[in-house]
Amino acid sequence: MQAVKLPVDLSIIYVNYKTPHLIIDSLTSVYQYTSGVNLEVLIVDNDSGDNSRQAITRLFPDVRWFDMGYNAGFSRANNLAIGHARGRNILLLNSDTLVLDNLLARCVCLLDERPEIAAVSAMQINREGQVHHDIFDTFGKIRRYFYIVPQRPGFQKLLHRFIPDNHYDDPNEVDWLSGSFLMTRKSIIDKAGKLDESFFMYGEDVEWSFRLRQHGRMLLLRDAYFVHLEYGSSNEYQQQSITYINRFRPQMQVSQLLWIRKQYGVGAYLLLILHYLLLIPIIFGWKILVNLRNRERVFSNLSNQQEFAKQVGIYLRFFWKTVLNTPYLYKI
Repeated sequence: MQAVKLPVDLSIIYVNYKTPHLIIDSLTSVYQYTSGVNLEVLIVDNDSGDNSRQAITRLFPDVRWFDMGYNAGFSRANNLAIGHARGRNILLLNSDTLVLDNLLARCVCLLDERPEIAAVSAMQINREGQVHHDIFDTFGKIRRYFYIVPQRPGFQKLLHRFIPDNHYDDPNEVDWLSGSFLMTRKSIIDKAGKLDESFFMYGEDVEWSFRLRQHGRMLLLRDAYFVHLEYGSSNEYQQQSITYINRFRPQMQVSQLLWIRKQYGVGAYLLLILHYLLLIPIIFGWKILVNLRNRERVFSNLSNQQEFAKQVGIYLRFFWKTVLNTPYLYKI
Protein backbone atom coordinates (compact mmCIF):
# COMPACT_ATOMS: atom_id res chain seq x y z
CA MET A 1 0.00 0.00 0.00
CA GLN A 2 1.36 3.41 -0.95
CA ALA A 3 1.97 5.80 1.96
CA VAL A 4 -0.30 8.83 2.09
CA LYS A 5 1.62 12.09 1.70
CA LEU A 6 0.64 14.65 4.28
CA PRO A 7 0.18 18.28 3.24
CA VAL A 8 3.33 20.34 3.77
CA ASP A 9 2.79 22.94 6.48
CA LEU A 10 6.08 24.72 5.99
CA SER A 11 8.74 25.02 3.30
CA ILE A 12 12.07 26.16 4.75
CA ILE A 13 14.41 27.80 2.24
CA TYR A 14 18.16 28.19 2.69
CA VAL A 15 20.49 29.93 0.26
CA ASN A 16 23.93 28.35 0.36
CA TYR A 17 27.23 29.89 -0.66
CA LYS A 18 30.10 27.87 0.78
CA THR A 19 28.46 27.46 4.21
CA PRO A 20 27.59 23.76 4.52
CA HIS A 21 28.70 23.60 8.17
CA LEU A 22 26.36 26.45 9.09
CA ILE A 23 23.39 24.89 7.33
CA ILE A 24 24.10 21.54 8.99
CA ASP A 25 24.07 23.20 12.41
CA SER A 26 20.92 25.17 11.56
CA LEU A 27 19.07 22.12 10.23
CA THR A 28 20.12 20.10 13.25
CA SER A 29 18.49 22.69 15.51
CA VAL A 30 15.36 22.79 13.32
CA TYR A 31 14.82 19.05 13.51
CA GLN A 32 15.76 18.90 17.18
CA TYR A 33 13.22 21.46 18.35
CA THR A 34 10.43 21.47 15.77
CA SER A 35 7.38 19.29 16.30
CA GLY A 36 3.77 19.26 15.14
CA VAL A 37 4.73 20.65 11.74
CA ASN A 38 5.11 18.75 8.49
CA LEU A 39 8.00 20.51 6.83
CA GLU A 40 10.25 20.32 3.80
CA VAL A 41 13.68 21.87 3.30
CA LEU A 42 14.83 23.43 0.05
CA ILE A 43 18.44 24.54 -0.43
CA VAL A 44 19.55 26.67 -3.35
CA ASP A 45 23.28 26.70 -4.02
CA ASN A 46 24.87 29.85 -5.49
CA ASP A 47 27.70 28.06 -7.30
CA SER A 48 29.68 27.27 -4.14
CA GLY A 49 32.14 25.06 -6.00
CA ASP A 50 32.75 22.91 -2.94
CA ASN A 51 31.35 19.76 -1.30
CA SER A 52 28.30 21.53 0.17
CA ARG A 53 25.76 19.25 -1.45
CA GLN A 54 27.47 16.03 -0.43
CA ALA A 55 28.11 17.22 3.13
CA ILE A 56 24.52 18.34 3.72
CA THR A 57 22.58 15.61 1.90
CA ARG A 58 24.66 12.89 3.55
CA LEU A 59 23.16 13.97 6.89
CA PHE A 60 19.81 15.20 5.55
CA PRO A 61 18.93 13.09 2.50
CA ASP A 62 15.37 14.47 2.24
CA VAL A 63 16.61 17.98 1.43
CA ARG A 64 15.51 19.24 -1.98
CA TRP A 65 18.62 20.65 -3.66
CA PHE A 66 18.73 23.23 -6.46
CA ASP A 67 21.82 24.60 -8.25
CA MET A 68 21.68 28.17 -9.56
CA GLY A 69 24.80 27.68 -11.69
CA TYR A 70 26.15 31.12 -10.77
CA ASN A 71 26.28 33.38 -7.70
CA ALA A 72 22.80 34.84 -8.08
CA GLY A 73 22.56 36.43 -4.66
CA PHE A 74 19.69 36.25 -2.19
CA SER A 75 16.56 37.24 -4.11
CA ARG A 76 16.97 35.11 -7.21
CA ALA A 77 17.99 32.03 -5.25
CA ASN A 78 15.03 32.31 -2.87
CA ASN A 79 12.66 32.92 -5.75
CA LEU A 80 13.77 29.71 -7.44
CA ALA A 81 12.94 27.76 -4.27
CA ILE A 82 9.65 29.59 -3.73
CA GLY A 83 8.60 28.46 -7.19
CA HIS A 84 9.24 24.83 -6.21
CA ALA A 85 7.93 24.97 -2.64
CA ARG A 86 5.01 22.71 -1.72
CA GLY A 87 4.18 24.22 1.66
CA ARG A 88 1.30 26.57 2.38
CA ASN A 89 3.78 28.63 4.43
CA ILE A 90 7.27 29.73 3.36
CA LEU A 91 10.20 30.47 5.68
CA LEU A 92 13.31 32.27 4.48
CA LEU A 93 16.03 31.20 6.90
CA ASN A 94 19.68 32.23 6.87
CA SER A 95 22.34 29.56 7.02
CA ASP A 96 23.87 31.19 10.12
CA THR A 97 20.79 30.75 12.32
CA LEU A 98 19.76 28.36 15.09
CA VAL A 99 16.35 27.75 16.61
CA LEU A 100 16.08 27.21 20.34
CA ASP A 101 12.53 25.89 20.79
CA ASN A 102 9.43 25.05 18.81
CA LEU A 103 9.38 28.54 17.27
CA LEU A 104 8.55 27.33 13.76
CA ALA A 105 5.35 25.61 14.91
CA ARG A 106 4.34 28.73 16.84
CA CYS A 107 4.74 30.89 13.74
CA VAL A 108 2.86 28.42 11.54
CA CYS A 109 -0.03 28.35 14.02
CA LEU A 110 -0.10 32.13 14.15
CA LEU A 111 -0.33 32.42 10.36
CA ASP A 112 -2.98 29.69 10.23
CA GLU A 113 -5.13 31.19 12.96
CA ARG A 114 -4.82 34.92 12.19
CA PRO A 115 -5.51 35.72 8.55
CA GLU A 116 -4.81 39.43 9.11
CA ILE A 117 -1.11 38.60 9.62
CA ALA A 118 0.95 38.67 6.42
CA ALA A 119 4.33 37.65 7.83
CA VAL A 120 6.03 36.90 11.14
CA SER A 121 9.52 36.76 12.62
CA ALA A 122 11.23 36.67 16.02
CA MET A 123 13.89 38.55 17.95
CA GLN A 124 17.51 37.90 17.08
CA ILE A 125 20.08 36.97 19.72
CA ASN A 126 23.79 36.27 19.39
CA ARG A 127 25.61 33.13 20.43
CA GLU A 128 25.92 34.50 24.00
CA GLY A 129 22.16 34.96 24.24
CA GLN A 130 22.24 38.75 24.03
CA VAL A 131 19.36 40.38 22.17
CA HIS A 132 20.20 42.50 19.14
CA HIS A 133 18.63 45.69 20.50
CA ASP A 134 19.63 47.91 17.57
CA ILE A 135 16.65 46.81 15.48
CA PHE A 136 15.73 48.73 12.35
CA ASP A 137 12.08 47.64 12.49
CA THR A 138 10.62 50.75 10.86
CA PHE A 139 11.34 52.24 7.46
CA GLY A 140 12.03 55.56 9.15
CA LYS A 141 14.87 54.17 11.27
CA ILE A 142 16.63 52.81 8.21
CA ARG A 143 16.20 56.00 6.21
CA ARG A 144 17.50 58.21 9.06
CA TYR A 145 20.56 55.97 9.39
CA PHE A 146 21.50 56.78 5.79
CA TYR A 147 21.97 60.47 6.60
CA ILE A 148 25.34 61.37 8.11
CA VAL A 149 24.60 64.35 10.33
CA PRO A 150 26.13 65.55 13.62
CA GLN A 151 25.03 63.44 16.57
CA ARG A 152 23.92 66.45 18.58
CA PRO A 153 20.27 66.28 19.77
CA GLY A 154 19.14 69.23 17.66
CA PHE A 155 20.25 67.61 14.41
CA GLN A 156 18.77 64.25 15.39
CA LYS A 157 15.45 65.84 16.34
CA LEU A 158 15.31 67.61 12.98
CA LEU A 159 16.04 64.33 11.20
CA HIS A 160 13.22 62.60 13.11
CA ARG A 161 10.84 65.37 12.08
CA PHE A 162 11.96 65.05 8.46
CA ILE A 163 11.69 61.23 8.48
CA PRO A 164 9.19 60.09 11.15
CA ASP A 165 8.35 56.53 12.21
CA ASN A 166 5.09 54.66 11.85
CA HIS A 167 3.51 53.79 15.20
CA TYR A 168 1.25 50.84 15.97
CA ASP A 169 -1.02 49.90 18.86
CA ASP A 170 0.43 46.38 18.89
CA PRO A 171 4.06 46.48 20.14
CA ASN A 172 4.78 43.43 17.96
CA GLU A 173 3.78 45.16 14.74
CA VAL A 174 6.57 46.55 12.58
CA ASP A 175 7.12 47.91 9.08
CA TRP A 176 9.40 45.16 7.90
CA LEU A 177 11.03 41.86 8.86
CA SER A 178 14.55 40.63 8.32
CA GLY A 179 15.11 38.03 5.63
CA SER A 180 17.28 36.07 8.05
CA PHE A 181 13.99 34.66 9.43
CA LEU A 182 10.84 35.64 7.60
CA MET A 183 7.76 33.41 7.45
CA THR A 184 4.79 34.19 5.26
CA ARG A 185 2.03 32.34 3.44
CA LYS A 186 2.37 31.12 -0.12
CA SER A 187 -0.99 32.76 -0.80
CA ILE A 188 0.42 36.13 0.30
CA ILE A 189 3.41 35.73 -2.03
CA ASP A 190 1.01 34.96 -4.87
CA LYS A 191 -0.59 38.38 -4.26
CA ALA A 192 2.49 40.47 -3.39
CA GLY A 193 4.94 38.83 -5.77
CA LYS A 194 8.31 37.23 -5.09
CA LEU A 195 11.46 39.09 -4.07
CA ASP A 196 12.73 41.74 -6.46
CA GLU A 197 15.51 40.12 -8.47
CA SER A 198 17.40 43.38 -9.05
CA PHE A 199 18.71 43.06 -5.47
CA PHE A 200 21.83 40.93 -5.16
CA MET A 201 22.17 41.00 -1.40
CA TYR A 202 20.67 43.21 1.35
CA GLY A 203 17.68 45.52 1.01
CA GLU A 204 15.54 42.94 -0.74
CA ASP A 205 13.79 41.96 2.50
CA VAL A 206 12.92 45.61 3.23
CA GLU A 207 11.45 46.14 -0.23
CA TRP A 208 9.64 42.79 -0.12
CA SER A 209 8.21 43.57 3.31
CA PHE A 210 6.72 46.77 1.92
CA ARG A 211 4.78 44.71 -0.64
CA LEU A 212 3.86 41.94 1.81
CA ARG A 213 2.59 44.60 4.20
CA GLN A 214 -0.01 45.67 1.63
CA HIS A 215 -1.75 42.36 2.35
CA GLY A 216 -1.60 42.18 6.14
CA ARG A 217 0.28 43.04 9.30
CA MET A 218 3.97 42.32 9.87
CA LEU A 219 4.68 40.87 13.32
CA LEU A 220 7.98 40.69 15.16
CA LEU A 221 7.40 38.48 18.20
CA ARG A 222 9.17 40.25 21.07
CA ASP A 223 8.99 37.18 23.33
CA ALA A 224 10.39 34.70 20.80
CA TYR A 225 14.03 34.28 19.85
CA PHE A 226 16.40 32.68 17.38
CA VAL A 227 20.18 32.80 17.20
CA HIS A 228 21.66 34.80 14.33
CA LEU A 229 25.41 34.32 14.23
CA GLU A 230 25.79 37.02 11.54
CA TYR A 231 28.64 35.54 9.66
CA GLY A 232 28.97 33.34 6.65
CA SER A 233 29.09 33.88 2.92
CA SER A 234 28.28 37.61 3.16
CA ASN A 235 31.63 38.47 4.78
CA GLU A 236 33.25 39.17 1.43
CA TYR A 237 30.72 41.96 0.85
CA GLN A 238 31.43 43.68 4.18
CA GLN A 239 33.98 46.31 5.08
CA GLN A 240 36.25 45.63 8.00
CA SER A 241 36.85 49.15 9.34
CA ILE A 242 33.77 51.04 10.53
CA THR A 243 33.64 54.69 11.54
CA TYR A 244 30.77 57.14 11.87
CA ILE A 245 31.04 58.35 8.27
CA ASN A 246 32.11 54.95 6.92
CA ARG A 247 29.45 52.84 8.58
CA PHE A 248 27.92 51.51 5.37
CA ARG A 249 28.86 48.19 3.80
CA PRO A 250 29.23 49.03 0.11
CA GLN A 251 27.05 46.19 -1.21
CA MET A 252 24.45 46.87 1.46
CA GLN A 253 24.27 50.57 0.65
CA VAL A 254 24.03 50.03 -3.11
CA SER A 255 21.04 47.79 -2.39
CA GLN A 256 19.51 50.16 0.14
CA LEU A 257 19.77 53.07 -2.27
CA LEU A 258 17.96 50.92 -4.80
CA TRP A 259 15.24 50.27 -2.19
CA ILE A 260 14.89 54.02 -1.55
CA ARG A 261 14.47 54.60 -5.28
CA LYS A 262 11.86 51.87 -5.65
CA GLN A 263 9.80 52.68 -2.56
CA TYR A 264 10.14 56.45 -2.19
CA GLY A 265 10.87 57.58 -5.72
CA VAL A 266 13.65 59.26 -7.65
CA GLY A 267 13.55 62.45 -5.55
CA ALA A 268 14.36 60.64 -2.30
CA TYR A 269 17.18 58.78 -4.03
CA LEU A 270 18.69 61.94 -5.56
CA LEU A 271 18.51 63.72 -2.20
CA LEU A 272 20.65 61.00 -0.60
CA ILE A 273 23.18 61.02 -3.44
CA LEU A 274 23.41 64.81 -3.22
CA HIS A 275 23.88 64.50 0.55
CA TYR A 276 26.84 62.16 0.06
CA LEU A 277 28.41 64.29 -2.68
CA LEU A 278 28.21 67.44 -0.56
CA LEU A 279 29.71 65.60 2.40
CA ILE A 280 32.94 64.85 0.54
CA PRO A 281 34.34 68.42 0.54
CA ILE A 282 32.89 69.03 4.01
CA ILE A 283 34.65 66.10 5.69
CA PHE A 284 37.91 66.76 3.84
CA GLY A 285 37.81 70.44 4.74
CA TRP A 286 36.99 69.70 8.37
CA LYS A 287 39.92 67.27 8.69
CA ILE A 288 42.33 69.72 7.06
CA LEU A 289 41.27 72.42 9.53
CA VAL A 290 41.81 69.98 12.40
CA ASN A 291 45.29 69.21 11.06
CA LEU A 292 46.13 72.92 10.88
CA ARG A 293 44.85 73.46 14.41
CA ASN A 294 46.97 70.57 15.69
CA ARG A 295 49.98 71.75 13.67
CA GLU A 296 50.14 68.55 11.71
CA ARG A 297 50.72 68.11 8.00
CA VAL A 298 47.79 69.58 6.10
CA PHE A 299 46.92 66.43 4.16
CA SER A 300 47.77 63.84 6.82
CA ASN A 301 45.36 61.29 8.32
CA LEU A 302 42.81 61.53 5.52
CA SER A 303 42.26 57.79 5.08
CA ASN A 304 38.78 57.95 6.61
CA GLN A 305 37.75 60.70 4.23
CA GLN A 306 39.32 58.95 1.25
CA GLU A 307 37.43 55.75 2.07
CA PHE A 308 34.14 57.65 2.15
CA ALA A 309 34.85 59.24 -1.23
CA LYS A 310 35.70 55.79 -2.60
CA GLN A 311 32.39 54.41 -1.35
CA VAL A 312 30.43 57.24 -2.94
CA GLY A 313 32.21 56.39 -6.17
CA ILE A 314 30.90 52.84 -5.86
CA TYR A 315 27.34 54.11 -5.40
CA LEU A 316 27.70 56.32 -8.49
CA ARG A 317 28.56 53.31 -10.66
CA PHE A 318 24.89 52.40 -10.43
CA PHE A 319 23.54 55.96 -10.62
CA TRP A 320 21.77 55.97 -13.97
CA LYS A 321 20.47 52.42 -13.62
CA THR A 322 19.03 53.31 -10.22
CA VAL A 323 17.55 56.61 -11.40
CA LEU A 324 15.84 54.82 -14.29
CA ASN A 325 14.92 51.84 -12.06
CA THR A 326 16.49 49.54 -14.66
CA PRO A 327 16.06 45.79 -14.08
CA TYR A 328 19.62 44.65 -13.37
CA LEU A 329 21.60 42.62 -10.86
CA TYR A 330 22.96 45.38 -8.60
CA LYS A 331 26.12 43.60 -7.50
CA ILE A 332 29.40 45.35 -6.78
